[in-house]
Amino acid sequence: MEGDTRLYLVPTPIGNLGDITYRAVNVLKSVDKILAEDTRTSGVLLKHYEISTPTESFHAFNEHKRTEAIIERLQHGETLALITDAGTPGISDPGFMLARAAAAAGIKIESLPGATAFVPALVKSGLPSDKFVFEGFLPHKKGRQTRLKLLAEEERTIVFYESPHRLIKTLTQFIEFMGEERKVSVSRELTKKFEETVTGSIAEVLDHFQNHTVKGEFVVILEGK
Repeated sequence: MEGDTRLYLVPTPIGNLGDITYRAVNVLKSVDKILAEDTRTSGVLLKHYEISTPTESFHAFNEHKRTEAIIERLQHGETLALITDAGTPGISDPGFMLARAAAAAGIKIESLPGATAFVPALVKSGLPSDKFVFEGFLPHKKGRQTRLKLLAEEERTIVFYESPHRLIKTLTQFIEFMGEERKVSVSRELTKKFEETVTGSIAEVLDHFQNHTVKGEFVVILEGK
């Protein structure tokens, strides 16, 4: 193990299984246990890299309840790694609560660098990436219009995550609040076989997705005001 670290936050591939670091594999092999968002999903990755460390479930629905007990285990000398289904823990994924509690308890945490979906989407969008704001998922109902009004005035590039069944609604609302000429770049299925990026005015990109099947996980990069 690396020093006296007790908790490792370990990024996992967002699609292509090759996108994991040597160090991440070594850490996952050497900890006492792996906390996984979905043990079945993670099972595929762990089997691929012959990682036999036991796993237990730790996800958004049990994060509140389990954090305290996990902190106690860390304090008693157990070493744990936290992984999510894809990408870096804590970025629109479980992990924030545990990291906050571990930091407050003085437990040494290491967050390994690695895969996260918005960086490749932002870099290939052609939109300014020197200053940007990460928005993640928009609120589904309550506070959504207020948020969009606020973001309409944002001058930096804005990064969103979106699900397939809300993409059309989101792009339509972008036109309503920001106008149809603002530039947008939508990437889906990053690092996977059917990776696609569509860039243009909001109106053009909306038109594209209205005429194509909307499948996969989406990163939406919106030009600032």
